[in-house]
Amino acid sequence: MYNLIVLASKPSAWTHEHFIEWWRGEHAEVTYPLPGLRRWLHTEVLEGMSGERSDGWDGLSVLSFDSKEALETALASDEWQRAVAHVGSMGGRSIIVTGDEMVMVPEARV
Repeated sequence: MYNLIVLASKPSAWTHEHFIEWWRGEHAEVTYPLPGLRRWLHTEVLEGMSGERSDGWDGLSVLSFDSKEALETALASDEWQRAVAHVGSMGGRSIIVTGDEMVMVPEARV
């Protein structure tokens, strides 16, 4: 898998709860149609573990594609433009990175 990873904080006028609801609801509906999107994991950040360095983040998304080329196709799509437009200039902060995924510990079967 090739992943697009987004670490984001809420706009200053929003509550954490509202931001998570928006991200997993309204914004998710705009994001689901991305061409080639194979998996989407979202983590609500509930606490930081490195003191002030970790403060202020609200959520993390990992959007997975089959390859870098598949991600590039998604980023060139009208669906991506709609997702970006949906975020608009709402504020907040984000860090966005991409890269190859390697499974270090497979899921345990129960």
